[in-house]
Amino acid sequence: MTRITILFAALALVLVPIRAGAQSGKPVTHRLEATPQTVAYGYYWSEAKPVLRIRSGDIIDVDTLLTNTPRRLEAAGVKPDDIQASLRAVVDAVTDKGPGGHILTGPVYVEGAEPGDALEVRILAIDLAIPYGYNGCSGFLRENCKPTGGTKIIPLDKKKMTAAFAPGIVVPLKPFFGSMGVAPPASAGRVSSTPPGTHAGNLDNRELVSGTTLFIPVHVAGALFEVGDGHAAQGDGEVDQTAIETSLRGRLQLVVRKGMTLAWPRAETPTDYITMGTDEDLTKATKIAIQEMIDFLVATRGLDKQEAYQLTSIAGNVIVTQLVDQKVGVHVKMPREIFRK
Repeated sequence: MTRITILFAALALVLVPIRAGAQSGKPVTHRLEATPQTVAYGYYWSEAKPVLRIRSGDIIDVDTLLTNTPRRLEAAGVKPDDIQASLRAVVDAVTDKGPGGHILTGPVYVEGAEPGDALEVRILAIDLAIPYGYNGCSGFLRENCKPTGGTKIIPLDKKKMTAAFAPGIVVPLKPFFGSMGVAPPASAGRVSSTPPGTHAGNLDNRELVSGTTLFIPVHVAGALFEVGDGHAAQGDGEVDQTAIETSLRGRLQLVVRKGMTLAWPRAETPTDYITMGTDEDLTKATKIAIQEMIDFLVATRGLDKQEAYQLTSIAGNVIVTQLVDQKVGVHVKMPREIFRK
């Protein structure tokens, strides 16, 4: 048997289950590793070339890399052998970087997604990829940071799902992707991965854990979904600009919602409906998130705007998502348990 024959036989073994899944209508799972060829380094962009093309309803089994460099991690105390080879490869090989600093896996083109639709991102599972994370020191009150040596390396216990922050201080881990988003409108050009917006992106919303569903307005054909900025744990506000930053592996199902026209991202957890707003001004971001909840209640619960506003005051919870990403974020949680039908 020639080498060419062997190669075609191997390809056939890989392609058969994918074709069978597509024909039967069952979701196909696509493995997407983080490599120099499969990442967008620091941006969301309508002209970014897709690294994967999938059908609506398919699942991506995706790797993401923490937002840092091997050199800085080593300087903070990480042993060279503990740094992922994939991170070294991406940092060394990718020259098209910025204007932001996040390493985002993607973009993924979802067939059938068009402007005016929504992309439903079902977060099926999130796993730790490495046994450590880091926290920096900057952000909202950076005068509390030491002049040097601000990065803290934090060991992660995957079995217990905890992090030992300091003697006697143990933090439970609730991993989530700080950044999940789609391409912004073409008119926006290439946007930084730092500020969130109507394209979602760097939401840093700690509610977006496994079991949550995120809905994002689609702005360009195929949506062009990207994901990254893994967090093992984070508080609301993310006040020093970082969480426990780490690399993650996730299973995400991407579904096109035809005719679901949204102005801003929304989410659903097993316990809450969540609306979101972002702006450079905290008051404006808060007003957006509250109005989004009012509009959601009017559209889904048959309330008028006054009733929806009153219910948001009575039962809703307004939370500062983050204060440190150029645009601040606010989200409103409405408990599902209050709705009996």
